[in-house]
Amino acid sequence: MDFENLIYEEKDKVAFITLNRPAKMNALSMALSDEIIAAVDHVQESKRLKFLVFKGAGNNFCVGDDITEMPKWGDANEIMRRARHYQTMANKIEELDKITIAAVDGYAVGGGLEITMACDFVIATERSKWGMPEVDVGITPGWGGTTRMSRLIGRRRAKEINLLGALHSGKKAVEWNLWNRLVPNDQLDNEVEKLLEVLRSKNQQGMRQLKFIINRGVECDLYTAQGFEALSAGLTGAVSGMWKVKDADQGKGIIGFGRKDGLWQTRRGLAKDFWVD
Repeated sequence: MDFENLIYEEKDKVAFITLNRPAKMNALSMALSDEIIAAVDHVQESKRLKFLVFKGAGNNFCVGDDITEMPKWGDANEIMRRARHYQTMANKIEELDKITIAAVDGYAVGGGLEITMACDFVIATERSKWGMPEVDVGITPGWGGTTRMSRLIGRRRAKEINLLGALHSGKKAVEWNLWNRLVPNDQLDNEVEKLLEVLRSKNQQGMRQLKFIINRGVECDLYTAQGFEALSAGLTGAVSGMWKVKDADQGKGIIGFGRKDGLWQTRRGLAKDFWVD
């Protein structure tokens, strides 16, 4: 795929999206954001790709939205529409049925930090910095800086990050469960490859299910989350060969509908007028 503001590559079932505006510290212009969505959609549609890695060109991951473009966003309604557009971008990343990795070097602030929070894994260099400085521009985050952050590090710390606007070390991001791992400045790519090697060895269907139930379960009550776990266990058994349940149709109901056979006629005959008065 050809892009002007990012570099898209595929290698060994891994897609790499490199934000490519190094002169602007990979700030998220409107054009770059649209290209990210297009690239993520392409990854989602692929049955061959299993992993997605986000990187930044130069010595920075991403410094967030391109503030110089904000006057182009329009009136209050159009600003809200743009924020929802970016929320869709983050949701698409989070909802991918691929495992996602953010490889962070340098600054990951504002929208750049919001991208990392939508990924499954975050590996960062020791020199990396992060924060949500929107408060000092007189704006508020629009696609994860308050919502996902509160779920990851808690309400009180999310207030500290957003209300003060300070920039913090990568070490603190790991300590606060915002990121996974810090590596020496020259070892980022190597550590990503090591993680990919481990992930490639796994049952890919199992990882897809785990990602789904963890993402869904954290947003609901315990019993509902346990329901996802139980259904996932059943699906794991089915795709591992133990799919035949003695009192299940095993496809006969669907086949019967198409053929309008005796099973279909019996069931509908008993049900269609039952207790309808």
